[in-house]
Amino acid sequence: MIVVTGATGNVGRPLVELLAAAGEEVTAVSRRPAVGLPAGVMHRQGDLADVDGLKGLFEGAEAVYLLVAGLGDELRPREIVAAAVACGVRRIVFQSSQLVGTRTDSVSHEILRAFEEAVRESGVEWTVLRPGGFASNAFLWAEQVRSARSVAAPFADVALPVVDPADVAGVAAAALRDPAHAGRTYVLTGPVAVSPREQVRALAEALDAPVEFVAQSADEARSRLVRFLPEEAVDGMLSVMGEPRADEQRVSPDVERVLGRAPRPFSAWAARNAPAFA
Repeated sequence: MIVVTGATGNVGRPLVELLAAAGEEVTAVSRRPAVGLPAGVMHRQGDLADVDGLKGLFEGAEAVYLLVAGLGDELRPREIVAAAVACGVRRIVFQSSQLVGTRTDSVSHEILRAFEEAVRESGVEWTVLRPGGFASNAFLWAEQVRSARSVAAPFADVALPVVDPADVAGVAAAALRDPAHAGRTYVLTGPVAVSPREQVRALAEALDAPVEFVAQSADEARSRLVRFLPEEAVDGMLSVMGEPRADEQRVSPDVERVLGRAPRPFSAWAARNAPAFA
């Protein structure tokens, strides 16, 4: 049986669907009730921060997809990983971040580094996924597009190879099912770097309607984003968006290596998710 934590999120939900479609026995774990899960998928409601309840989340699992919400700074990595191993888990796939490797001085990613260390030292098979920026971050623009057919964003022409969460899910499914991926760390990106202006253009094409791009200062963007995200996360995000390092702009071959096909472009994500912006 495979346990998927964060099972209702942008990666967790398609991962559950992929595993269920492949005939795997899947348990979806989320902090809130889950609706619309595939037939046959079991749901367990719980929180990784509840150390005493971890046995109930991991019991019976052979493999676990470990995803932490937000910054995860309220979590105890070694206790969580130890609880999974104590329940008989033999394979852990951990969703980390590309920034763990590119921003080694980032305070906001210390908890992910601690999780990576705990997973690597667990004594079981492990795989670490380090996705770059997600295409789904564009959902933050959805209300602007719906109400005003415009997007205000900073760093208009700074391009990054954002990754489709469905591709992260595809790599995760492969790593959970195939021991050939044990001991690997995969950096996951899209096929080409795209700027915010180009992303808005792709959304307009998906909607078959004009969407105006409005250039925004970094300070203006920060004041808006802190309404939704922790300040440390916002500062890290704006740093990457405005002054990306070479490794953060580089397209990684790992999605194609694992899935045998090129990663999906942002335009494909936009077409698939156009109803959220309509």
